Amino acid sequence: MLDETQGYTTEDGRKIGGVVMEMKNITLRFGGVVAIKDISFDIREGEIRAIIGPNGAGKSSMLNVISGFYRPQEGEVWYQGALRPPMKPYKVARQGLARTFQNIALFDGMSVLDNIMTGRIRQMTAGLFAQALWKGRAEREEVENREAVEKIIDFLEIQHIRKTPVGRLPYGLKKRVELARALAAEPSILLLDEPMAGMNVEEKEDMSRFVLDVNDEFGTTIVLIEHDMGVVMDLSDRVVVMDYGRKIGDGTPDEVRRNQDVIDAYLGVAHD
Repeated sequence: MLDETQGYTTEDGRKIGGVVMEMKNITLRFGGVVAIKDISFDIREGEIRAIIGPNGAGKSSMLNVISGFYRPQEGEVWYQGALRPPMKPYKVARQGLARTFQNIALFDGMSVLDNIMTGRIRQMTAGLFAQALWKGRAEREEVENREAVEKIIDFLEIQHIRKTPVGRLPYGLKKRVELARALAAEPSILLLDEPMAGMNVEEKEDMSRFVLDVNDEFGTTIVLIEHDMGVVMDLSDRVVVMDYGRKIGDGTPDEVRRNQDVIDAYLGVAHD
C-alpha cells in the first residue's frame, strides 16, 4: 500500500522508501513543439519506476529532464527534498544519477574493461601530474577503481570479454557493457533508456534478471523506459504512461493495465 510520506510495500514484500525525486508540472518545448505538457510524478527510493508510451510520447525527453540534460521551460525538479537548480549534466552525475542510452554510446576501440573504467571518473580525484607519475594517491585510486570494476564484471557475468574491444561484441553484450559502465559510477538512481531494445528473447531474460539484481542487491532506484510490455509489467513497481506529451496513467502495473485511457491509447486491450 502506498504511503505518501514513508513509501510503500510491494506485493512481494519489498520495502520501498520515501520520495527521492519529484517532477512537478513539467512542460518542455522545442520551438513550437510541446514534447512534455504539465506532467507530475514522483520516484521513490528503491523502486523500479517505468515510463511507457507510444513512439513520440515524450519518454526520452522526460528521461533527459530527469538527468538534467534538458531544462524544462515550466515546472520544477525536486531531488532529495530540495529544488534542483539548473546545472550541467556532470553536476547531476555528482548527485548520484547515471544512465544508459537508447543508442549505445561506448568507445568501440577500447576494451570492455577500459570502457567500464570510464564510469569511475567521478571517483578519480588525483591530479594529472600524479596520474602521469602513477605514485601515491593516483596509484591507490587506480587499484581501488579496478577492483570495483572487476566486481561489476563478475556481477554481470562478462569476465570472458573483459579484454575484448567493444567494437567486436554482439549487440546484446554491448548493452550489458553499457549497463556495467553506468553501475561503475555507483549511482543512487539509474536511468535506463530502452535497455532491451533490439534484443532476442534470451538476451531480454538476461538483462531483466540483471536489472532486478541491481535493484535488489545494490538497492539502486531504477527509472526504466521500455517498449516490451511483458518486461515492463514483470519488472516495474509503478508505471507512468505518456501519450503525446501528456500523462494519461500512473500506478501499479495492474492499475495501468485496467486504465481505460491507457488501453485506448497504447495497450489496445485489457489484460485480465
